[in-house]
Amino acid sequence: MPRPTIRGWYVSFRHFGSAHITPMHGLEAGANNLLEKVRVLDTRSHLLEALSLFYTLAPPHSHQVYATLFHACSRYQCLEEGISLHRHLLFYSPVNPPDLFVTNHLINMYSKCGYLNYAHCLFDEMPRRNLISWTALISGYAQYGRTDECFRLFAGMLGDCRPNEFAVASVLSSCGERDKGRGGQVHALALKMSLDACVYVSNALVTMYCKSCGRSGVYIYDRDEAWNVFQTIEFRNLISWNSMIAGFQFRGLGAQAICLFMRMRSEGMGFDRATLLSVFSSLCGSTGNDVDTSLIFCFQLHSLVIKTGFILEIEVKTALVKSYTDLQGDIIDSYRLFMETSCSRDIVSWTGIITAFAERNPEEALFLFCQLRREDLAPDRYTFSIVLKACAGLVTERHALTVHSQFIKAGFEGDTILANALIHAYARCGSIALSEKAFSEIGSRDLVSWNSMLKAYALHGKAREALQLFSQMNVKPDPTTFVTLLSACSHAELIDEGIKIFDTMFENFGIVPQLDHYACMVDIFGRAGRVLEAQRLINRMPMEPDSVVWSALLGSCRKHGETRLAKLAADKLKELEPGNSISYVQMSNIHSSGSNFDKAGQIRNEMKGFGVRKEPGLSWVEIGNRVHEFASGGRSHPEREVIFRQLEGLIGQLKAMGYVPETSLALHDIEEEHKEEQLYHHSEKLALAFAIMNEGSLCCGGKVIRINKNIRICVDCHNFMKLASDLLQKEIVLRDSNRFHHFKHGLCSCRDYW
Repeated sequence: MPRPTIRGWYVSFRHFGSAHITPMHGLEAGANNLLEKVRVLDTRSHLLEALSLFYTLAPPHSHQVYATLFHACSRYQCLEEGISLHRHLLFYSPVNPPDLFVTNHLINMYSKCGYLNYAHCLFDEMPRRNLISWTALISGYAQYGRTDECFRLFAGMLGDCRPNEFAVASVLSSCGERDKGRGGQVHALALKMSLDACVYVSNALVTMYCKSCGRSGVYIYDRDEAWNVFQTIEFRNLISWNSMIAGFQFRGLGAQAICLFMRMRSEGMGFDRATLLSVFSSLCGSTGNDVDTSLIFCFQLHSLVIKTGFILEIEVKTALVKSYTDLQGDIIDSYRLFMETSCSRDIVSWTGIITAFAERNPEEALFLFCQLRREDLAPDRYTFSIVLKACAGLVTERHALTVHSQFIKAGFEGDTILANALIHAYARCGSIALSEKAFSEIGSRDLVSWNSMLKAYALHGKAREALQLFSQMNVKPDPTTFVTLLSACSHAELIDEGIKIFDTMFENFGIVPQLDHYACMVDIFGRAGRVLEAQRLINRMPMEPDSVVWSALLGSCRKHGETRLAKLAADKLKELEPGNSISYVQMSNIHSSGSNFDKAGQIRNEMKGFGVRKEPGLSWVEIGNRVHEFASGGRSHPEREVIFRQLEGLIGQLKAMGYVPETSLALHDIEEEHKEEQLYHHSEKLALAFAIMNEGSLCCGGKVIRINKNIRICVDCHNFMKLASDLLQKEIVLRDSNRFHHFKHGLCSCRDYW
């Protein structure tokens, strides 16, 4: 669509009339008063007061007054007021060409308010431009993440005038994760023009390099381009420190972010809200022995924000609560902190604390949502979307159904964002039918809608349906779309389809394969037993493989008994993520499967010596209004003796049907009966036995048994569930860490390929 012309705007503005314009003549005192007011426009209310007085005075007005008012409209995002003022300018001062000084302020206003097409229209029709004209438009595109337009404008600017530090900083700030090459070119230009010494440019370079570096388990300061730039900044300001701390946090380098904050404090530099938010985020995700150290630092940080008064800010309080929740997992202390420190708990603060709990403690997030409703606060679309995210972490869909009905009553029925959240929540709770229904009822589907439904199909092993849906997409796919499609192909043994999608991503859609896409392809080849092809693909990758790629190869080697390649993948994984237990556990399993129990034990001891902890196998089943948790062995459950008897009877019946325990999966050189006993007490088997004992309290009248598991289901439990579904004549829906398994009539939806 062509941009509107200035002449078209002028006619349009004349058509709208001048309802705001009531000129009065001879008000010299009023003119002096106006000049006073435009000199100091500290707040939005001051701006509105000045505009009100402006419209009572007889034109013409000076360009300085117009420019000052346009600047204030930009500052306070008063677009409607700015358009009215522009109309006034065209009506009373239809200068052609318009004044350069005023036009630059107009471009700045429309750019900052998001009306980039209008700003560009003004820019295109300017007979003469200066440095400010180019910089104002570039800054606007940068503010709204329009990277390509930013670079096109910047390239055009180089042929017209010499860029200043603000133009260079703006184009650098627009760079995303995949723009390191273009950002590096701008860095080289800044060096040639000696603009790199400017703190604005240096800060933008730090942020640009942090965005493009990605995450890495092994960190080397000397190879960090962002850190090298930071080190060269002679006079660092607060933004310099904040940019580097946020960059460490963005890349998952929490320890480095915290150390830099401590150095910042020791050098006497102050901090602000942005600093604290980055540091609190850096505490989250600590593992192993780091948790205790992080918790102590969190206590100290808590004390600091109280002393400095930042505890009164909603964002800081929410970040503090989230840190305690992640480090302690204690809802009581976190909730008490929220209630004590929140002087005015509005919907924003409630949504913040619900967000803090949504992923890690979904039950507590729902509890807080109920508390919010008791305080007679009306949830907005953001609150509902976060609560639906929490529902996605629960066992059954009944909570999502309840929230669905509530946001319909609140008038959000046609909201696309909430519909997208519904697709995700229903899919994660095991109901692909409800996801399909939510998708079909969306009036205006965006990219997230399509991606959410594709992911739902992939999660449930419906790769054919995902490919069919992809062929119907009426929006341009993004990299996430192809990660989802490749993942679906991987789980459904659609090797040729996956290869075709990977090979045509760039050719058909202009999307360059990234690490996630390569990881999916490694998984596609590896699951199918083509492990050497997977290795060759890794060797041909244009970037360094990350932990996800090596983990995919290691899992494939485990499945197909490729010990040599498994050792290579495990070593690479240890280098990248030394605290991750996967490399140790998988290698131990490989040696146990080959009856090399000495080597398996040696690896387990090595793992223990490095303080690496394996995630325990846990399963959950919902009975009535309560979720019951089971660990392997089941010794902590209060009804364990009754559950063991129920399970023993079930095992006897399944053995009569042909169930044979996969004792080759046992990890120790012990007697056969002890190996079987280990397998019998896996957490998902205990959860199934408990569900059978309480089938009257199950969702759907006991017709479907839903179980969640935090790690991948083993072969023995998979065989067990298939036979159990046939014996009980019930559908068993089990969600493990990778996907859903729908067991029915002795078969599984994954067709034993997972």
